[in-house]
Formats: sequence, structure tokens, C-alpha cells
Amino acid sequence: MKHITILAPSCATTLGTVACIAGAYEILTRANTYCKQSQGRQLFNIEIAGTTPRTALANGLFTVKTHSFVTDLSKTNLIIIPSLPSSFDRSAPENVALLQWIEKQYKNGAEIASMCSAAFMLASTGLLDGRNCSTHWNFANKFRTQFPNVNLQTDELITDEHGIYTNGGAYSFLNLVLYIVEKYFDRHTAIYCSKIFQIEIDRHRQSGFIIFEGQKQHSDEMVREAQAYIESQLSEKISVETLSAKFAIGRRNFDRRFIKATGNTPIEYAQRVKVESAKKAFETTRKSINEVMYEVGYSDLKAFREVFRRFTGVSPLVYRSKYNKDSAQLQ
Repeated sequence: MKHITILAPSCATTLGTVACIAGAYEILTRANTYCKQSQGRQLFNIEIAGTTPRTALANGLFTVKTHSFVTDLSKTNLIIIPSLPSSFDRSAPENVALLQWIEKQYKNGAEIASMCSAAFMLASTGLLDGRNCSTHWNFANKFRTQFPNVNLQTDELITDEHGIYTNGGAYSFLNLVLYIVEKYFDRHTAIYCSKIFQIEIDRHRQSGFIIFEGQKQHSDEMVREAQAYIESQLSEKISVETLSAKFAIGRRNFDRRFIKATGNTPIEYAQRVKVESAKKAFETTRKSINEVMYEVGYSDLKAFREVFRRFTGVSPLVYRSKYNKDSAQLQ
């Protein structure tokens, strides 16, 4: 029988950690039971493992009784790392031992799944270097600063590469668990779990939930001034040539510095700022799509729709209908 290990780390944890452990264990156990009833076989031994018999979580608010010690597990097929604070300390002695165990298991053939900000722990092993990864969009700037060699994909809900799975923020870990159920059991079982636990299946992006606040956690003052200028010119169409000339710098050098500081090209940054402003207008006002489009500097409805969909995953009309309580009256 194959083995799935859900970690109960003894490091700093949150209520999100509790939710991830409980949710993953319940759904995977139900998938096992379903397969036993429908196919006459139980596919996995699912265990919660830690470094102590009882692990206190969320500042002691909850305690989980572990099934086993990670040090006693010489072989597992899948390691699930629950959400952890983004302040994860890779240098703490208990964390060093756990990171070494994760690396060893991966080299021995185990797959790894990180939930939400557990990506900080997984990235600390070095296993994500040069690979794609997702985490909560709210931690994106911090993650990029700490792990510049990882290809962070903030729009993606789930990444799947070389036996490593990562997912976006908060309770989207439930979508990752369904994804794992389909890969480790089968599609039919995943659909069953989706219906039992009422989780939307086949959700692939978290872009619709992102609140773009600008990438300001850098020290390039020229780029900061350029960002402020872009944000102050919402209704204008700004070219890179105009920006680079304004700051008396060559276009290529301007692009390079802007991308290094923010992770976006100047044009992408301007588009994100405009889309975020449009989202807020759709959420809080009764303005028409055309009115909002003009306010954020677009005159071509097709172009506006394309840019909006690229960053949110849906059309302006769908977004407004979803997030504006008066949307039914605006049709």
C-alpha cells in the first residue's frame, strides 16, 4: 500500500495550518473509503506525521495527535506541507532537520505538495530553484525577494512540475487536494469528493482574487517615482519611451531596472494598475463598462476586455456581475 504523509510541523503555525491538515486528511480519507467501497481496495495509508507525539498548532489553540514521527518514515510517496507563516525560519534546528528529511524523501522518489505559504518552507530546501511555483498572491513580493531563483506564478492556482505541486492562497488548498485525488486515485473519485465536500473542481487560476497593491518592496528610487507617475496617470496611455525620457534614461536600461525592481515590465505594471482601478469601480459603483474603460485610459472595448481577462481570468461583465450586489439592475 502506498503512503501519504501530511506534515504537522512543530515550527510556528497558524489557523490556516490547522485547516490544511484537517481538510487534506478528511478529503483523502474519504477518497480512500470511496475506493474501498466502489473498487474493493484501499489505495493509501494516510498519516499525519510530526516530530512530537502531539503537536501544538496556532499558538497552542489546537493540538494534533500525530500518527508517526517523520524520522521513523523511511519511505513515503507523497508529502503534504500545510500552510505556514511566511516568516518561516529555515535556520531553526528543528526546521533544518525537517528540510533535510523532505529533501531526502524527494531524492528517494517521493512527491511533494505545498499549500499556500508553505511554499516558503519548500523553497528553503532548494528544490524549487529554476522551477515554477505558486503561493498566496499577498506574499508574492516577499517570496520573490527571498527566493529569486524560483519562477513564481502568482496567477496560477496550482503548479505541477517534476513531482512537486504548489498552490495559491488560503482555502484554495482544497482545490489542490482535489487535484491530488484525481492524480493519485482517479477522475471519478475526484468528482465524488468535489460533490461531497462541495468544492469547485477544475479551478486553475487565482488571478481573479488578486488585489494589486503595486510592487513597492524595493530600493530603486527612480522606479518608485515611475510607479507613482503611472498610478497618477490612470486615464492616459503611457508609452515606455515617454517614461524613460521623463527620467532621462535609455529605454532598455529603464526596462531592465523596472523589471528587476517590480517583476513586471512598465507596460504590464500600467495594465495591472488600470485593471485594479477598473475592478474597484465595478465592485463599488453603478458605472457602465464603457465609462470605466474610458476612465482607465482605454478607448477600444476589445483591447480592454483582453487585458482585463488576462489579469482576472474573466470578462469585465462577468466580474461586475459577480462582485457588485446591484449588478442585476445594471444589465
